Amino acid sequence: MGQHKSHTTEVDVGVPQGSVLGPLLFAVYCSPIADVIAHHGVQYHQYADDTQLHLAMRANNTPAGLSVLAECTTDVRQWYLQNGLQLNPDKSEALIVGTTNQLRVVTSSVSSVSVAGVDLPVADDIKVLGVVLDQRLSIHKHVSAVARSCNYHAQAIRHIRHLLTTELAQTLACSLFLSRIDYCNAVLHGAPSYSIKKLQRVQNNAARIGLEAPRRSHVSPLLRTLHWLSVQQRIDYKVALLTFKVRSTSTPSYLRLLIQDREHGHNLRSTTTALHQPFTTTTFAKRAFRCSAPAGWNSLRKTVLNSDSLLVVFKSRLKTFLFSQAWPSFSAH
Repeated sequence: MGQHKSHTTEVDVGVPQGSVLGPLLFAVYCSPIADVIAHHGVQYHQYADDTQLHLAMRANNTPAGLSVLAECTTDVRQWYLQNGLQLNPDKSEALIVGTTNQLRVVTSSVSSVSVAGVDLPVADDIKVLGVVLDQRLSIHKHVSAVARSCNYHAQAIRHIRHLLTTELAQTLACSLFLSRIDYCNAVLHGAPSYSIKKLQRVQNNAARIGLEAPRRSHVSPLLRTLHWLSVQQRIDYKVALLTFKVRSTSTPSYLRLLIQDREHGHNLRSTTTALHQPFTTTTFAKRAFRCSAPAGWNSLRKTVLNSDSLLVVFKSRLKTFLFSQAWPSFSAH
């Protein structure tokens, strides 16, 4: 800092904690672990020092799948030890996800999962990057946590609302409420209606606070005045925006592999932007990105789907389209 320098220390393994390049260098250092995991046929995600393992298995043959997972985690732990790192199984969590019938079969026989030689109890829910996931992926607990946090801030702002200007109140509403509602809201696509309604009540409350309207005032004119999309439309917006980015940049690759352009017998310009929509028989499956992304994408107007447009243009056209759906009198160009 300035003319002063700290002492130089050689690091043989790992990376300095707190350094700017720490997360990136750590990811590079641990990248070979991907080959160890892939060798067992297990899917994975890595984010900084967090590694998630995903394994699909049949409800009537869970021992085979759990055996593969146990062998994989044992090899991962061994790799860490050989490279000067330590895997702490006690800080790991295990979650079994499935339909109601599948969970009924599995949970009756499986109460723990072996991770690197340690038996972990199967959790009812886990938090992944701030999102609470439960066994049914209902997102109900996550929605409840978001609503509880927003209601706490709403009560605090109401006490000082008379001291705030309208502009400042709206800024607080966006930073304290909408930021929480929008965080990872793509996972809410296809969620039960009662969960969406709970978040909508939070947004309605934020709109009334921002415009200092009575608690029982009709909220639709307020949302239009604030130029806010409803909660469901914000979810549709996020899924469509994610689909556009995946199609434009082909990243992340694991999402790009899930969507395919619809094939046509004739090369018509009006049909080149449509996506193939897989056939599904359950509501649970329709929530997957491979199904929700094509469904939302194909429902957009052709002017919005112009793949040659820039991201900023697509976002503007998409929001205009969603506004015109909510309020037909809204001018859509």
